[in-house]
Amino acid sequence: MPITLLKKGEKGRVSAIHGNDEVRHRLQELGLVEGVEVEVILSQAGKMILGFYGTRLAVDADLASRIMVEICNQ
Repeated sequence: MPITLLKKGEKGRVSAIHGNDEVRHRLQELGLVEGVEVEVILSQAGKMILGFYGTRLAVDADLASRIMVEICNQ
């Protein structure tokens, strides 16, 4: 499922990133790769702030919809 379906405070494990090579490569450079556990810090007005490895990353709805996750047990 796309990470956009998660609510604030929910966590998911990245299962895939869809998009062209440039998009995937850029997210990989930032540390967002398959298997990483990501928390939704904020989801508001089509924008999200994601937290992982002590880092926060702001993404728009289009980019967030390309990040596929599996829900983590909390």
